[in-house]
Amino acid sequence: MALPARADDAAAADIVPLVDHHQHLFSPAMARLLDSGAGGPPVITAKDLIALLDAAGIRRAVLLSVAYVWGSPARKIDDEHAKVRAENDFNGAQAALYPDRLRALCSVNPLKDYALEELERCAALPDLKHGLKLHFGNSDVQLELPEHVARLRQVFAAANARKMAIVVHMRASVSKRRPYGAAQARVFLEQLLPAAPDVTVQVAHLAGTGPGYGDAPSDEALGVLAEAAAANAPGTKRLWFDAATMANPDITPQQREKLAQRIRQIGADRILFGSDAAAGKNLRPRESWAAFRQLPLTEAEFKRIAGNVAPYMR
Repeated sequence: MALPARADDAAAADIVPLVDHHQHLFSPAMARLLDSGAGGPPVITAKDLIALLDAAGIRRAVLLSVAYVWGSPARKIDDEHAKVRAENDFNGAQAALYPDRLRALCSVNPLKDYALEELERCAALPDLKHGLKLHFGNSDVQLELPEHVARLRQVFAAANARKMAIVVHMRASVSKRRPYGAAQARVFLEQLLPAAPDVTVQVAHLAGTGPGYGDAPSDEALGVLAEAAAANAPGTKRLWFDAATMANPDITPQQREKLAQRIRQIGADRILFGSDAAAGKNLRPRESWAAFRQLPLTEAEFKRIAGNVAPYMR
């Protein structure tokens, strides 16, 4: 879909993000797992991603391992932990091919018995030690359940002890219609963040899932997080947000305005650019930045967001 022209496009053409903070690779095994028979995502390697980054003029990217998919409760997988290890190792090895441009983060379903073991293993590996990706939706994490919160506190504390950043897809399962909104955001702020006070915590997709910004529960959750961030509430000093898939070209003018308001409420200094896996209808990095540029933000705000680099990438 063509994006509407802006009068300042030519003047701002040189504003390009330094880092894409939300990318995924798919190993051959993962691509086969996700192929439902109607054609799943392709194998995506570091070489493929580098070509997309070059086309966008973006120098670096974060590889968020999708190893947690092997641990989804929706699947029964033989030798599950071995497959999780292999997917994480695939990401680490791919990042090592371009050490000046890519950095891989380990991932795991935090509710699995092997979660802490895998976290510790990753922390000891040079190519995976920088951080941990958690996907609450895919792993069916429910923050209204005390036993899930207790487990997450263990995982957050373990990552903190090993100086691993934490990237969190907070949005609870949409397919299972799990509760999600202000209550879950308050649990995140009041019970999970205090368990990881010394490391960067990045909320993916601005607490939603995308594409687009039409999910009311996600905006409700983000509103709570934004208010806390704006007030520099306890535990938010190292809290960041990536905007991957939120600024879809098809969102309404009202949704664009709301999204811009939330970004301003949080503060542009906490917002990270990200685009998501180069698969299916997802926008590629160049198109994703072009869509983000359609938000009613100032040039100074775009420049600040483009220049933001998460501490774990420095």
